[in-house]
Amino acid sequence: MSTTGPQASSDNSARGSSLRLAAMQSTNSIAPLSPRGTLLAALFTTVVLAFGGCTLLPNGTSEEEANLNSVAPAYEPPVADRQLPLVPAPARWRDVLRRAFFANGELESAYFEWKAAFARIDQAATWPNSNVAVNFSYMFSAEKLKAWDRTTVGVGFDPSMNLSLPIKVQTAAEVALESARQAGEKLRATKFELQRKVISAYLDLALSEEKFRVQRDNLTLLKLVNDSAAARAQSGGALQDLLKVQIESQMAENELANLAAEAKSIRGSLNGMLARDANAPLRLPSTLPSQRTVAVDDAQLLAAAVEQNPELAGLARQVAGRKDAIELARLAYLPDFVPSGTVTGNVSQVVSSMVMLPTKLPAIRGAIREAEAMMRSSEAMLRQTTRDRAASFVANLYLMRNAERQIALYRQRIVPAAQQLVNASRSDYTAGTAAFSDLIDSQRILIAARLAAAQVRIEREKRLAEIEALAGVDIETLGTSPPGAASLAAQ
Repeated sequence: MSTTGPQASSDNSARGSSLRLAAMQSTNSIAPLSPRGTLLAALFTTVVLAFGGCTLLPNGTSEEEANLNSVAPAYEPPVADRQLPLVPAPARWRDVLRRAFFANGELESAYFEWKAAFARIDQAATWPNSNVAVNFSYMFSAEKLKAWDRTTVGVGFDPSMNLSLPIKVQTAAEVALESARQAGEKLRATKFELQRKVISAYLDLALSEEKFRVQRDNLTLLKLVNDSAAARAQSGGALQDLLKVQIESQMAENELANLAAEAKSIRGSLNGMLARDANAPLRLPSTLPSQRTVAVDDAQLLAAAVEQNPELAGLARQVAGRKDAIELARLAYLPDFVPSGTVTGNVSQVVSSMVMLPTKLPAIRGAIREAEAMMRSSEAMLRQTTRDRAASFVANLYLMRNAERQIALYRQRIVPAAQQLVNASRSDYTAGTAAFSDLIDSQRILIAARLAAAQVRIEREKRLAEIEALAGVDIETLGTSPPGAASLAAQ
């Protein structure tokens, strides 16, 4: 016993030492879990944070961005740093229109609305669409645990916002892209509407100045007639002719003053469109603008009105966007998943996921019906607007062609005949073979013919500007590829 006792004790000690060694080895085998757990948590956090810069952009986004950037140089610099094009003297309609494109606030506003709509694409396309939520907890206990084993770190997504499926985010981005495209078409429509207004105002000013020139020529002729009538009266002729010509001269002077005031009013309005002082000088050429050439036939003009009208293009984009909105509403039937992960020291590492089931079925069905109704509304508006714009286009085309017919008539026949009539009446009146009333009537016919010829020329150009606005294309570029809003950069 005495000999075996120490041996048993020695064996027990050996076994105890081996157990402690095994325990230490077991503890050492668990210890590497700590860096592994930390690594997993760090890796999970890094991956989640990396996804914060991910955008599921739809096809066509880069092209839309290129279109937007091509217009940006005209409006991005601060107003104080911009160099607006100068208006030369004499100013032609292209000079005036070019300045209006860079100076008009409504066109600039349409650009920034387009830019804002494009910025909403990134907002809709960002995935994950929820923020990362990191939680930390520390357990207080009487147990002898290491501080790391008392610590719990969790990483997940914001519980107040569901993490949408990527297909939902991508569909929402497609809706935003169509909205941006619609804003781009709005800029193009604004451009052509501004072009119509500026050209119309320029033509009104040109017509007013032409009327002034016609009336001035009439007054010059009346002064010559007045001298002749005065000589006759002094030699015993009829005094009535002198009184009549004096009255006609005074009326002509009054009309001349009225036309001068009218020109100043139109000039002030046009200067306002150009971001200039209302009283700034704006001298036009001494003749009416030359007739712009239409190199295509009526069929091509009608085709352009349907294919390139910016308002119709914008409505078509709206229809496409609302079709995508229907698909987005239907995707609400799919559940959302919210993954998360926690690490509690070396004790546990947990990965979990929460499923958000679509239980608000009546609301989802209502959203789908709403999206379908909005799409039908846009389709109806597109159909009606197409008919309205086509009718307006045809009406303006008829009026333009009729004005062209009248231009040829006045230029080739009426004005030359009226001029011959005045020359003959003056000769006869000087010779004493014609009455003064005949001379005045002849002069009035010439004035009316010249004014009518000027009016139909201006009417033709105005109708052409209307056609350009309806077609959404500059008449000089008709027959080329359909323009986009980016064409403003070249113009």
